[in-house]
Amino acid sequence: RVLSETQTYHIMLRGNNRQDVFIDDEDKARIIATISEKKGGGRFALYAYCVMDNHLHLVLKEGTDPLSRALKRIGTSYAYYFNKRYKRVGHVFQDRYRSENIEDDTYLLGAIRYIHQNPEKAGIGSQEAYPWSSYHEYFKEDTGLVAADEILSMFSNDREKAIDAFKKYHQEEAEGFFLDVEEKKRILEENVQSFTSQYLIKQKLELEGLKLPENKKFRDELIGLLREESDLSLRRIAEVLQINREVVRRAVAPLSKEPSP
Repeated sequence: RVLSETQTYHIMLRGNNRQDVFIDDEDKARIIATISEKKGGGRFALYAYCVMDNHLHLVLKEGTDPLSRALKRIGTSYAYYFNKRYKRVGHVFQDRYRSENIEDDTYLLGAIRYIHQNPEKAGIGSQEAYPWSSYHEYFKEDTGLVAADEILSMFSNDREKAIDAFKKYHQEEAEGFFLDVEEKKRILEENVQSFTSQYLIKQKLELEGLKLPENKKFRDELIGLLREESDLSLRRIAEVLQINREVVRRAVAPLSKEPSP
């Protein structure tokens, strides 16, 4: 990775295989508490967060911890909680987090606004009503979680005026390109058959062979690839592989007790 000169980053952590990893309010509260705990001692400064069902956005600045270590602390702690609570094992987050460098104040403010507007883009509520983002942290007198005063000072040295300007800024449509949960997929409907055939040839298998118990590892791996690298529905994946839809569902089930591939 190319390091940011400002040591400031927009981060996205996603559930493994696009699974929901913040399933209810208790999970969402837990990840926020974990972030708060792991930033202690000046390990990093947090400017914004937004917790969605299957991914997490952060805007942070490195402190005593480099970025990779800070995220490892957060991910490891939450994974331990999640696996224990749901009696499962395996990866919770994708192995490789996504990040983009933030090199100036304009992009910093834009990234903060962008992630606060995530619930609206997802159609689950307004940024004002959504309880699992840092939007409301900016209106508290003293928040130990978000470095709100540093950001508000970019709008005005008068706190009330800064808050008003911050709110007005957040009513404007986000401009620019930022990390998003949606990625360009490399497996399209028109090439899914070719991709599947190439995978089977590589593993020296035929389509019918995927149904055999001894090939479960390959079947689950192929299902995971189709799920991760395409927009195909579970039904469509089942049709392409000519297997039962329930087999596909179990392979990508968020609370599977089997180790994640």
